Amino acid sequence: MKTLTTTKLASLGAGLLVLALLQGCATGPNPRDPFEPFNRSVSRFNEGLDEAIVKPVAQVYQDVLPSPVRTGVNNFFANLTDVWSMVNNLLQGRPQAAGDSLMRFSINTTMGLGGVLDWATEMGIERHRQDFGKTLGRWGVDTGPYLVLPLLGPSTVRDTAALVVDAKGDLVNHVHDVSARNSLYVLRAVDLRASLLRAGEVLDQAALDKYSFTRDSYLQRRGAVLESNGDVEERYDLPEKTPARAPAR
Repeated sequence: MKTLTTTKLASLGAGLLVLALLQGCATGPNPRDPFEPFNRSVSRFNEGLDEAIVKPVAQVYQDVLPSPVRTGVNNFFANLTDVWSMVNNLLQGRPQAAGDSLMRFSINTTMGLGGVLDWATEMGIERHRQDFGKTLGRWGVDTGPYLVLPLLGPSTVRDTAALVVDAKGDLVNHVHDVSARNSLYVLRAVDLRASLLRAGEVLDQAALDKYSFTRDSYLQRRGAVLESNGDVEERYDLPEKTPARAPAR
């Protein structure tokens, strides 16, 4: 069985979007979630897969690897995203943010052993994490309805369409060696899931309806990012923070 690449997952998401549009035309109780029956079924599939495979692997990863090693892995993948963030900051007309992203990648790649060490943050250079979905939002494209994707989880119609472009900007996707590329995909997914273990435990204990809680939190978080000019990093394992400055007019 071949491992799914980001491009294949993006194509799968686009196909599922069409399926959702065909199956979920009737507006549900929540106007932002007209495809709720479809989304809930996909959420159950994702939760079952997570409980059976992904979460246990992430727990082993967290237990076996020391914290400094996990931090280095997280830094490495975050450093790769700065290149695509630079491109999207330029597309959004944010030259200073694009310059910060370029500086971060240059410093961490050279001085930080390929990004394992995050010297840029220590130097006070802010990360401006961006993706093409946020760029579309900057251009005035509405998020559209909430949509849950197999394996990838919460999204929106707009951000699902943007996945194809985001896949092209993913540096891991440009690694030519298939085995190395797939290993990086798996490592990144496990590292991300491990970072969410604590948040998952809190969610399991606090939410009466985990699906609704996740949906509302995701849409609120995504909206907060756009309202604050895209400078808020989306981290669901951290508590909510008040934006540092008022939205630009």
